Amino acid sequence: MKAPELLLPAGGLERMRAAYDFGADAVYAGSPRYSLRARNNEFAKLDVLAQGIKEAHERDKKFFLTVNTLPHNSKLKTFVADMEPLIAMKPDALIMADPGLIMTVREKWPDMPIHLSVQANTTNYWGVKFWEKIGVERIILSRELSMDEIAEIRQECPDIELEVFIHGALCIAYSGRCLLSGYFNHRDPNQGTCTNSCRWDYKVHDTDTDDMGDAKLLQGFNFEKAQEEANQNFEGINGQQRHPAANKVFLIEESNRPGEFMPIMEDEHGTYIMNSKDLRGIEVVDKLTQIGVDSLKVEGRTKSLYYVARVAQSYRKAIDDAVAGRPFDLSLLSELEGLANRGYTSGFLERHKTQDYQNYLNGHSVAKQSQYVGHVTEIDNEGWATVEVKNRFAVGDTIEIIHPSGNQTVKLEQMTRKGEAVEVAPGNGIQVKIPNMAGKEKALVARIMNL
Repeated sequence: MKAPELLLPAGGLERMRAAYDFGADAVYAGSPRYSLRARNNEFAKLDVLAQGIKEAHERDKKFFLTVNTLPHNSKLKTFVADMEPLIAMKPDALIMADPGLIMTVREKWPDMPIHLSVQANTTNYWGVKFWEKIGVERIILSRELSMDEIAEIRQECPDIELEVFIHGALCIAYSGRCLLSGYFNHRDPNQGTCTNSCRWDYKVHDTDTDDMGDAKLLQGFNFEKAQEEANQNFEGINGQQRHPAANKVFLIEESNRPGEFMPIMEDEHGTYIMNSKDLRGIEVVDKLTQIGVDSLKVEGRTKSLYYVARVAQSYRKAIDDAVAGRPFDLSLLSELEGLANRGYTSGFLERHKTQDYQNYLNGHSVAKQSQYVGHVTEIDNEGWATVEVKNRFAVGDTIEIIHPSGNQTVKLEQMTRKGEAVEVAPGNGIQVKIPNMAGKEKALVARIMNL
């Protein structure tokens, strides 16, 4: 079988290098002004972007540039001028969503490869064929597709590259087209300024029992109409009985906006203003490889260095095992549990009950199995490594040394700080030294948790 490309996010040079070091074939990064990740994007600086593309090509790797906003008229006036220096850097492709911008790039720079962003919501093979005729080289399929649907698209469209999201945060909106952040903060997610409003802390109020105070706070919300609609929905679809609470109107209150109440409605699929579990499709890498998917994509351009390295290493092994015909390594699941996450789901790739899609119990990140505690900045001639500490660890802990040459689990016997022996590295912002680290330059360090 052909190995699919492993495509990792990169919010800066350090994370880009880690992605390549730990097994990525390509990275994608945000362009200045036209990316959906405007914050925490080091590549918004042209000199940094040029350096990133240069280093990628020196390593025989690929570097894709996202230009996937859905712009308003004001951004059109400078688009061509803004893109001139970016095209000159020769990224391997532009990831785009807006038809007008795609048309402009095709006319102005006909040799520049274009990948269609997930923002374009491509869910069927007619849509794929349309974009193929336009000259798009790769389609990033919607996250809402099952593996059976992906397989059917592959069969109907054998000559175009297909890319599928395999890991990372899932947006509660259809293919990421969310309005919550724009509603709350006037920061439009479709322009790259999402504040992740779906992951804020909300309280739910029952209008039958809670004292709602001044009704003016609800800005004219029509309770009678909402209650009528809720009663109509109570029977559900195909006559299936619904939970008794489904015929009530509820309101939500965000913790930083006390006294502002918003209606929350529910249908047969659940509620839609709470955060989703994170996508983890490592178990189905083998199936997607057999289908013939060309690229497996990880979400997370604003995530940490540890996230990039750990995910790249795990999915690299899963892909290599799939191509070689080896069985799936179950230990990869526990490695990914050590990353900050909101619980995992395979999303729409495999069909589950509604409660498996949405994280009703935990709105915060959880971490299990291991914890990232620091990274190596340098190693002296005697093998002592300087570790930039991120989280607490101590002598006696079992730690994992994560390195492209292979991971190693050891019990920490010694540690020094400023030349003196210490028992504990208390937390972020200090440096310590640990022994026996020769050959582990730029390694990451994790503490194995006792569950």
